[in-house]
Amino acid sequence: MWKYILKRIVAMIPVLIGVTLIVYFILSLAPGDPVRAMLGEQSTPEAYEEMREALGLNDPVIVQWGRYILNLFRGDFGISYKTKTNVAVELAARIPSTLTLSFFATTIAIIFALPLGIIAAVKQNTWIDGISMFISLLGVSIPIFWFGLLLLQFFCLKLGWFPASGADTWLHYVMPGMALGFHCMASIARITRSSMLEVIRQDYIRTARSKGLSYNKVIRKHALKNALIPTITVTGLQIGSLLAGSVLTETVFGIPGIGRLMIQSIQGLDYPMVLGCILVFTLMFSIVNLIVDLLYAFVDPRIKAQYS
Repeated sequence: MWKYILKRIVAMIPVLIGVTLIVYFILSLAPGDPVRAMLGEQSTPEAYEEMREALGLNDPVIVQWGRYILNLFRGDFGISYKTKTNVAVELAARIPSTLTLSFFATTIAIIFALPLGIIAAVKQNTWIDGISMFISLLGVSIPIFWFGLLLLQFFCLKLGWFPASGADTWLHYVMPGMALGFHCMASIARITRSSMLEVIRQDYIRTARSKGLSYNKVIRKHALKNALIPTITVTGLQIGSLLAGSVLTETVFGIPGIGRLMIQSIQGLDYPMVLGCILVFTLMFSIVNLIVDLLYAFVDPRIKAQYS
């Protein structure tokens, strides 16, 4: 198991390097000039050229990228063009807010999605199944940012139950967690229903029922565990999309996280900060995929044997 984990961690390194290469070339082709954004339109040509030379922007893009990778291996994420602060320090201050939001959203999604999908499968083709799938369809269809605005309008402006923005207390994460979690919940519930329907039609389920076990016990002890593999896979993918959705959600709810920082950095042409934010998101997604693979081993002993 530990050898497998070590291999996966080592495999993250070329992924991160490849992501930086792609993003670096995209930023080089993007419109706008970071030096002009820092100095303003009234700057002299001498000051402009001096700043570009100091930042290394006169070098070819591949040289700039190589220098960035070498600094990255030394733990240097660079200095922000906009705030003049260390990118790593700024990211470290923002990561807790993004992780807290992701935790709230994932918890809400799983708590509602699993019962919804299981009940829909057990009560297939009934009105309960129809309502469950209608809720899931709404979750998939409604844009996250628009649902977040609806939550703000109702729970904050009308009822006054939750604060509208900020990240000071756990109450600040309830509405953005609901906005993100509702979207993830929909996809998880749909795949849970499909997986459960496939499992409960298997021969061993009929055998367990013929031995006199109650239907609830068969579902809980036999069907659910075998139906969890596809659900775990989709949950991992949804957490990845959840990280992407946090960009807009943090902006809507004013949460000082990585997503909001990335939007501000893109608008300000702050390339080192943009690269740092994308690296953090890539690392988070890679770690989530690793955790998902390890969860397979706990659910299915056959998969655990392959890791040993």
